[in-house]
Amino acid sequence: MAEIFKAKSYGVEGFEKIIAIKRILPSMGEDRDFIKMFIDEAKIVGQLAHANICQIFELGRTEGIHFIAMEYIWGKDGLQIQNRLKKAGEVMSVPMACHIAAKVCEGLDYAHRKRDPMGTPMQIVHRDCSPQNILVSYEGEVKIIDFGIAKASMRSSRTMAGVLKGKFGYMSPEQVRGLPLDRRSDIFALGTVLYEMLTRERLFQSESDFSTLEKVR
Repeated sequence: MAEIFKAKSYGVEGFEKIIAIKRILPSMGEDRDFIKMFIDEAKIVGQLAHANICQIFELGRTEGIHFIAMEYIWGKDGLQIQNRLKKAGEVMSVPMACHIAAKVCEGLDYAHRKRDPMGTPMQIVHRDCSPQNILVSYEGEVKIIDFGIAKASMRSSRTMAGVLKGKFGYMSPEQVRGLPLDRRSDIFALGTVLYEMLTRERLFQSESDFSTLEKVR
């Protein structure tokens, strides 16, 4: 529902900075619910400043289309890394898998504990902690991305009853059941990711979405 561009911002005296631009697809430009979700993501992540969370610089709008300017991370996501290892017939080393998981834990813990400027807990739950949303840079940095469906006390958009948001194979049992979520849901999802990094096998994947959800449940 959005597209990503590599871009360059310019300033005075020849200042340049490589950034990433996330822009709502024109086909989604009239979807008010999605626009609210997009804006919420920017507002939530804009308040987060942590080494293991992709930083957001700006929420803007041009020609009627909203965009987010964010930190550009030169590297690969967890799924791309696992696919590369699988193609080479290798398994991720235990130290590497544990390092990635530990850094994601640090970022998630920061988000889970985050308070707004008034000191009120923001109650952030990522809800989509999956390999695609974990980036590893070529310098070895680990970053969590895409808080687009994150649950937080400040969200203006709300998930309708009966609607599941997230990747089925990385949901917690509570998420599958549509129950209230807290930080433990993200920890469960990360446990699934860690299992898959260590074994090179999917934990809950099945022949259909329904049976995958049943396995998680």
